[in-house]
Amino acid sequence: MAIISASRRTDIPAFYSDWFMKRIRAGYFYRVNPFNLRQASRVSLMSGDVDAIVFWSKNPGPLARHLDELDDLGYSYYFQFTLNPYEAGFEPHLQPLEERIAVFGGLAGRLGPGRVIWRYDPIILSSSTPVAYHLEQAERLAIRLEGATERMMFSFLSYYGKVAGRLKKLQEQTGIGFTDIRALQHREELLRLAQGLKAIATSYSMQIYSCAEELDLSQIGIEHGSCVDGGLISELFGSSRQFTRDKHQRSACGCAASVDMGMYDSCPFRCPYCYANKHDAAIEANMKRHNPESASLLHEYEVEKASQRDLFTG
Repeated sequence: MAIISASRRTDIPAFYSDWFMKRIRAGYFYRVNPFNLRQASRVSLMSGDVDAIVFWSKNPGPLARHLDELDDLGYSYYFQFTLNPYEAGFEPHLQPLEERIAVFGGLAGRLGPGRVIWRYDPIILSSSTPVAYHLEQAERLAIRLEGATERMMFSFLSYYGKVAGRLKKLQEQTGIGFTDIRALQHREELLRLAQGLKAIATSYSMQIYSCAEELDLSQIGIEHGSCVDGGLISELFGSSRQFTRDKHQRSACGCAASVDMGMYDSCPFRCPYCYANKHDAAIEANMKRHNPESASLLHEYEVEKASQRDLFTG
C-alpha cells in the first residue's frame, strides 16, 4: 500500500490530467530518480494498492471531469489547493483569481470541505506585499471560502539559491524589494502576521496549520501541519494503517511517506518563487519530452532498458 502524491514537483491536475488518468487505467507508473534518469521504479496504481491520492494544484479544473471515474474505480483522494491573491509578477501564467475561486467552490461542493484544503502558500513579504497586504487579502479569500474548506495551510517563502536568483532578477525589473520574514530581526513582524492569520482562520471556521516551518507557533494556536497527512487520510477514508513520516523531506516537514508521480522542471505556471523549476529552458525542453502514452511523466522507460524494481510500500 502507498500514498500517491500528485505532485509536489509539478501541477499534474492542471497540465497532465489526461496522462494521469491513462496511468490510473493502466494500473501503474514509473517513478524516475531525478538524479539518475536510468533508474525507474514501477509503482502500482491499482486502487487496492493505493491508500489515498494527494493532489497538489493551483488550478485542478482540468482534472474535475475525471473525478467520477476515480470514484467509480474506488480511489480515495483529497486536494491541496494553492490559492493566492498575487499579481502577475509573482504568478505570471495563472487563470484569473475569480475563476480559481469558482473551481475551489465547485470541488468543495462535490467532495465536501474536508477534502479541499486551502494553501495560502508561499507567503512572500515584499515592498508590494507587506504584512498588511497579506492580512487584508487572506481575509478577502477566507470570506469567499467559508464553508468550502476546513483547513488553511501556510508557509513562508524559502530563499533557495535558484529562487533567490529569480527574485533578484524580478527586483531589478520591477523595483520590488523582498524581505526574508524568517530572519530573526523580523520575528515581531512574523508573529504579527501569524497571529492575524490565526484570527482570520478562526473567524471563518477553519483550522490553521503551518507547513514545514521550523518555528514553533503553538503559543498562538498554530500547530505544525502535514500536507500528506496520514491522520487526515484515516479520518476521511477510515484507514487503520499506521503511516510513517517521510524521511526524504525537510526535517521540519511532517508529511507521511508517499510516492510522487511528478518530475522537476515541468510546470508551465513558471512562478518565480517555485523551488521545483530551475529555468524556462528546462521547462520548455521537458514539455517536449512529455508523451501522454508513456508510463513516466517525462522521457520513455522500458523494462529492459532501465533499472527496474517493483515498488510497494505495504
